[in-house]
Amino acid sequence: MTFEQIAWFPLCAGLTAAGLVLAFLAFRRRGAASGLRVTAWALLPMAAYLTGALQTLWQIGTAAVRFVTGLVLSPQVWAGVILAGLSVLLFLVSGVLRRRGAGTRRTAARASGEAAAGGAAAGGAQRRAASPSEPTRPLPRPDRKPPADDDFAEIEEILKRRGIS
Repeated sequence: MTFEQIAWFPLCAGLTAAGLVLAFLAFRRRGAASGLRVTAWALLPMAAYLTGALQTLWQIGTAAVRFVTGLVLSPQVWAGVILAGLSVLLFLVSGVLRRRGAGTRRTAARASGEAAAGGAAAGGAQRRAASPSEPTRPLPRPDRKPPADDDFAEIEEILKRRGIS
């Protein structure tokens, strides 16, 4: 059924008349505030008809119905919904991995550096015994503190002077 096939004026006028009757009853039973609220709702169908907003609301409603029926009945749309869900899932997993510190280049480089350092420590004694003239480079210390900001350095200095550390 199209918009033009429906007699909108009698429908809107009937809804407004029925609403006004209900507003009168609400006014008598519940008071002025309730009656005025129902009157305001009752005037909306006729206002929508007179301003032309009713046709716009009809078009919005039919577009929504077409979208929903196209969504339910179309395998192509379901494939898109599944891909969107997969995308959201991947975003969530990457956030969890980022919070744990796994999956970043820095962590992978640090792990490979520690593995190389562990291998160098195990085989270092053999290399030193084989060629003592080779210079050995010092292993990175994992217990070293990262360089602090200037603000924190000042605070640490003040705390050390006071005997608080």
